[in-house]
Amino acid sequence: MKKILLIDDDPELRRLLATFLGRHGYDTLLLPNTQQLDAFLARYQPHLIVLDLMLPGEDGLAACRRLRQQGEATPIIMLTARAEPVDRVLGLEIGADDYLGKPFDPRELVARIEAVLRRGSRPAAAPVEATGVFRFGGWEFDRAARCLSRAGKTVALTSGEFALLNVLIGRAGCPMKRERLLEMTRGEESASFDRAIDVQIHRLRRLIETDPTQPRYLQTVWGVGYVFMPDCSDGSDAGDRGNRGEGKDGVENGAAPEAAT
Repeated sequence: MKKILLIDDDPELRRLLATFLGRHGYDTLLLPNTQQLDAFLARYQPHLIVLDLMLPGEDGLAACRRLRQQGEATPIIMLTARAEPVDRVLGLEIGADDYLGKPFDPRELVARIEAVLRRGSRPAAAPVEATGVFRFGGWEFDRAARCLSRAGKTVALTSGEFALLNVLIGRAGCPMKRERLLEMTRGEESASFDRAIDVQIHRLRRLIETDPTQPRYLQTVWGVGYVFMPDCSDGSDAGDRGNRGEGKDGVENGAAPEAAT
């Protein structure tokens, strides 16, 4: 059984969700706050965390940020009663894999959990060898091992960030529309939040770019979406590099992800 760690300060909601998730084949671990979060992660190694934003003491955003800074890559779905878009953007920016506003149908939570776990268990569609390692700017992207590393140090990626980088590298030089990127990386739940791609691009730029405000690799194609531009010296063949979209209608280096269109 897949283990789900549910952290919410509402005891009735915890019981309800534990029962519902149990009926769908999940073993649910329950916590009212984050005081024992690290101990539960080390002892039980859950497959996914459902984390409420509004918690006593350390709130969900702070906990998510701390886990990602520690290199913890366990998928996280944030729950919150605050439905403002800025809250969803902030949650994704600090490393959450998905976001669900309260109140919600428990069936939707199950669907989100299944979708996030699918993204983490299979490679996103991309025309590169499953065992290939793509190198750029001192980075190594190992698709088979699902990791990004530099100088022997591995950088933790969320399932969504891995899927997005995998697709862009697999189509290096080819501008990709946001809608297509959402479809290829998030599947059936792609309509859940249309700025998810922009937020994940922003996070990936902060990880891999020397200057995120002047991106070398993850470039913006204004009015279209994004494109991965490999080094000319890169030895890995990750797709068609002829269509780079340069020129007047081509790639523009953006400072931060613009609003989705």
